[in-house]
Amino acid sequence: MAEKLIVDNRRARHDYHLLDRQEAGIVLTGTEVKSLREGRATLGQAYAEVRDGEAWLVGAEIATYDHGNRANHDPTRPRKLLMHRREIDRLYGQVREKGLTLVPTRLYFKDGRVKVELALARGKDVRDKRRTIADRDAKRQIERALKSRR
Repeated sequence: MAEKLIVDNRRARHDYHLLDRQEAGIVLTGTEVKSLREGRATLGQAYAEVRDGEAWLVGAEIATYDHGNRANHDPTRPRKLLMHRREIDRLYGQVREKGLTLVPTRLYFKDGRVKVELALARGKDVRDKRRTIADRDAKRQIERALKSRR
C-alpha cells in the first residue's frame, strides 16, 4: 500500500470545514499519467460534482506532457471519477440536501494507480478563517515558549 503524493490541496483546508473523506479512482489518458508522475498538477479551483449518476472532477489542471505529440490531453477537461454506485448516491444526497460541496484534497499514486481523495466540505466564512489563523499563531507561540524553557 505504498502511497506517493502528487499534489495536496492546502487551499481547501483554508476555505472549508472538511467533514467526511472518500477515496476515488480517476479516468486518465496516458499523457496525463506521465505528467502526474512529474508532479505537474493543481487542485486549486477544482471541485467534484455528480451528473447523471456519475461523479466528475471539474477544474483540476494536469499540465500537458512536454514530450507528448498532437494527441496530448486538454489540461482542464472534466475527468470521470470511479466510485461504487451507493457511494455516489450517498455523496449526491448529502451535497443536494445539506448544502455541502465535494472538494478534492489530495491526488496521489496508490499501487501504481492515481487516486483522488474527496472531502465533503462546508464553506468557511471570513470569521472562521481569521479564527483558524489566530489559533495556529497561538499554538506556534506556545510551542516556541515551551521550546525555549527546555
